[in-house]
Order: sequence, then structure tokens, then C-alpha cells
Amino acid sequence: MSTPTRRLTVAQALVRFLSAQYSERDGVRHRLIAGTWGIFGHGNVAGIGQALLEAGEDTMPFHQGRNEQSMVHAAVGYARQLNRLSAQAVTTSIGPGATNLVTGAALATVNRLPVLLLPGDYFATRPADPLLQQLEHPVEADVSVNDTLRPVSRYFDRITRPEMLIPSALNAMRVLTDPAETGAVTLAMPQDVQAEAYDWPEEFFAERVWHVRRPAPDPLELAEAVGAIRAAERPLIVAGGGVHHSEAEAALKALVDATGIPVASTQAGKGSLRYDHRADLGGIGHTGTAVCDDIARTADLIIGVGTRYTDFTTASNTLFQKPDVRFVNLNITAFDAHKLAAHTLVADARTGLEALTEALSGHRVDAAYEAEYRLGKERWDDVVEAAYRAEDSAVPTQTQVLGALDSVVGDDDVVINAAGSLPGDLHKLWRARSPRQYHLEYGYSCMGYEIPAGIGVQQAAPDTPVWSLVGDGTYLMMPTEIVTAVQEGLPVNLVLIQNHGYASIGGLSEETGGERFGTAYRYRVADGTFSGAPLPVDLAANAASLGMDVLRAKTVRELRDALAAARASDRPTCVYVETDPTPTAPPAEAWWDVPVAEVATRDAALTARERYDGHVVARRRHL
Repeated sequence: MSTPTRRLTVAQALVRFLSAQYSERDGVRHRLIAGTWGIFGHGNVAGIGQALLEAGEDTMPFHQGRNEQSMVHAAVGYARQLNRLSAQAVTTSIGPGATNLVTGAALATVNRLPVLLLPGDYFATRPADPLLQQLEHPVEADVSVNDTLRPVSRYFDRITRPEMLIPSALNAMRVLTDPAETGAVTLAMPQDVQAEAYDWPEEFFAERVWHVRRPAPDPLELAEAVGAIRAAERPLIVAGGGVHHSEAEAALKALVDATGIPVASTQAGKGSLRYDHRADLGGIGHTGTAVCDDIARTADLIIGVGTRYTDFTTASNTLFQKPDVRFVNLNITAFDAHKLAAHTLVADARTGLEALTEALSGHRVDAAYEAEYRLGKERWDDVVEAAYRAEDSAVPTQTQVLGALDSVVGDDDVVINAAGSLPGDLHKLWRARSPRQYHLEYGYSCMGYEIPAGIGVQQAAPDTPVWSLVGDGTYLMMPTEIVTAVQEGLPVNLVLIQNHGYASIGGLSEETGGERFGTAYRYRVADGTFSGAPLPVDLAANAASLGMDVLRAKTVRELRDALAAARASDRPTCVYVETDPTPTAPPAEAWWDVPVAEVATRDAALTARERYDGHVVARRRHL
């Protein structure tokens, strides 16, 4: 009996296959590949481009991008907003279009967020060699520029024959829906193979549902974790991004309500508890709150939930100072669960938290410990109020910009940021009202993420106000997807803060003896430094030229009014404000290891090295 087949090109078959893939978790189905971003060139225009045209918008929605890296950022923002249960694909031509994917792929994989990359590639049959934009390798003829995507992809394959697509496409879907393995998936597509016809088995196009599992903890690991928690006098939960990915916020709250264990949040985990919950201590680590870092220094047990323990979280391994501190790590990946010589609890975050709550029935931390951290939280709330407070007629500082935004947003608004000085201020000060409100990409901290990510979030949550917060340095990196927001009618709000340079790196440079070298956007003067007058750029006019409505604000009152008007608008809107550079953010409550020159002739570097040597002695290995 013959198997029914359908004759299609490889590109047509891939698009049809992707349109029939679904994810499912907790009985709820989602379209797995909800759309495809693309910029066309000779490497994909007649293959995937033709296939998308032939399939039509109902089969595979198409989104037109302006920069390949930006398209990946938009897809990542989309996937994060939907808890990794739905993703998007990105197709590019060969050459620079393909290599422009690398930064976005790294960001996706670092943050464990799914995106499918479909870069064009050279001819598999090599009728002409070299091609336009081909990088020739003298001893490895099968290498192309797409191989730069191998180290930043969780799965990579090059489809050099039509029949190769079947197992490779299935593996790609497996990785995209695997909560422990997900990240960027790359299928490199030689342009001649894209257009080649093949008789595909109809089974390949059958609807497939990929179950996103929730593995339960091993009984022995659970018992050890419960024993460690019951024995601890000063336990602290560190909530990471895995809490959100697993939709485990309610399970975390149930555990905290039952036990009184306080919660610290990484950048990715902030919002795991609502900011006004009595046990929410805010951010942890270098950009953490005073109460959180004080508790972390004296904690005897750290319970990590869905966290990778980056150096910002651990203050470069100087934060957890109690000599006998121990760790319990609940994580869906064994790789992360084993960090810091922890008791491991390899499981889904929600399933694991529910199991802990049940096993810890009747257990609660000492009342004096609860009173201590609640008092610290109250004190920090006063710090936040002071940082936000401003006279209506004043030129706002950066923290006062956040205060104005805080007064305007609703509980379900999404605030997006990734780089510069804003992540530190937001981690310390932002009052996260809902699980998805705080959207910080700080795994890769990629300048230029915010605007395209705002587009992806707006696609995923069309009725939700979305705010992309950027400084002038980040804006100048990648403003081009403003055009996409305008084209698609997506009412993304851009808060554009002008402070004439790289404020974050300027401060870090000063702290480490670099004297703010090369961090200001100013004219070059006679001594060769960039210390002249600010450059006469008008970023608000630039945003307007790309199609955005622009509201300029000079005072705190004008800023609040502009933010409220932007939130009420159904158009992409930019609120532009030049800030007072006077520091109003609370200082760092914990160290971050950025090595300082061991020998130097300049006084600033010598002084910075003395400070560095004083900090580094507190660093330890947790074994």
C-alpha cells in the first residue's frame, strides 16, 4: 500500500509543517510557530519568501522587519510574554542577513527563550562557487557564515537534501518545546534546496501537539530539600525567571504564605510576588534592595527557584556570607540545579513548589525573623518614595521618571528594558504589580532589545499597554523597528530618556579608574577627549521622522501628562524627556566584580585598585 504524498518545494513543505505544530501545557493548546519575521534577499526570496506568499496569511502570518537582529528580539519578546508556549520564526538571506542573527540568537539562548531561525545558505549543489556574499574557507569547504550560529543555538542543522528536513524539523520542534533545552534553534537553508521539489509524505503535515511537561521532583531529593528547609533558621527564596516560565507565581505565593519564607527576585524573576506582598523583599544582588541584600548576607539557606545565579545575583560570589550557608536549587535543568554545590530538586518550578508546600505543612519561620525582614521592607519602601518624589515644576531625574511612570501604569501594563543605567534603578525601585509587568532582558543585557521586544509583546498581548524604556545610547543602537510598529499599527509606547551618553558605563568607568573615558556623547576638544558641549542631536525629531507621535516633556508635571496621553493613545507614541543628571538612585548594596588595572600611572586607577582589592577578599566558592 503506497503512502500518500504531496509534491512541494522544501520551503513550501517547511511552512506547511510549521503551520500544523502546537504546544500544550495543562490542557491548553497554543500555536507553536505563530508567525514568521523576514527580510528577503537572494538567499531566501525565491524559496521561503515564495512559500510564505503561496501559503497565505491564514496559514503563516508574515511580519516585515527592518533589521535581522531586531526581528529576533521581537520574536523573543513575543515568546517571553506567552511563557515560552508560543514562538515565532525569523528568515533571512545569506551573508550579513544571516550573521545579523547571531546577537539575537545568543540573547534567546542565554535567556532560555524559544525562537526558530531560518537563514539562507549557499548552494548545496555548488553550481557556482563562490557566490555573492560567500565567505570562502580555505580548508573547510562546507563551512558558511551560518556556522557562527552553532555556539549560540540549542539545535543546529543544515538542510542539504530535501529528505533531511523531516527529522530536522521534528527535532527543532522538540527543542523549542522542551522547557529544559529551549533557546534559539537554527535550520540553515541552502537557497537551491529551498526551491527543490520533493514528494513529501502527507503524515509530515499532520497536526502535531507537543506536550510541555511538568516533571515532578524525585522523592529523595524532595525529602532532602524539606529537611534542609525545616532545619534552617533564616531561609531565603531567590525567585528567577523559571517561576514566570512555569506560571508558578501562585504556587510560590502559597508556599510563602504558609511558611513565612521571604522572597528575593533576580531581574528575570521580579514580579514573582506582587511588590506589596509582606514577604517580597525586591531585587537581590548588585542591583538589589538593602533589605534583600542584608537578609541574603545572614541567610543560612538559599532556596533558588528557576535561577541561573549570575554574578549580579550573587554579587560575584560575595553576597552569601554566612560561613555555613547552604543551597537548595529547584530548577528544571540539572545544570542549574547543581550550582553552588546545592541540594538539587530537578523539577518544574510550579510542580516543585507545590510539592514543597505540601511536605512543609505546619512549618513556619520564627516570628522574629518575619518581623525583621518586614521592618526592613518598610524602610526600603521609604527609600523608593524618596527616589520617586519630585516637585511638579522640576526637571526630572531618571528615578523620578520611573516615579512618574509608576503613577500612570495599570496593573497589567508591561515595562520593557535591557541595558544601561535603567536596569539597576528598575530592579531596586520598580513596584511590579503583576507577573508579566516587569520585562527586563538582563541575561544578555542587549542594547537595542527594547523597541523590537515591545513589538513582540504587543503582538502577544494586543490589548495591553506596553512601555519600552530606553536611554539615548540604546536608542541610537537600533531605532528602526519603530517603522514596523507604525506599519502594523501597534501602539507601543517609547519612553526616551536623553542623558547625553552611556550613563551606566560612565559610572562604572569612574568606579574602576577609567575616568568616564569614551562614554559621553559630546564634541571632541583640544586635548582629544570627548568633553565638549553635548552633541546637537534631536532624537525626538528622529522618532517622529520614523512615524511615531512624539510628546516632549520638560518638567515632572509635563512628563506625567505625556505618559497618560501616550497610554490613552492607539498610536505608537514616544515620550521624550531630558533628565537632570543629579544622582537620586540609591547606591549599590552589594559588590560586582569588574577587574581593575593591577598597575597604572593615573591616580584614579590606583585608587580604584585599592577599592577592588578590599572587595575581592570577600569572594568565596560555595563547595
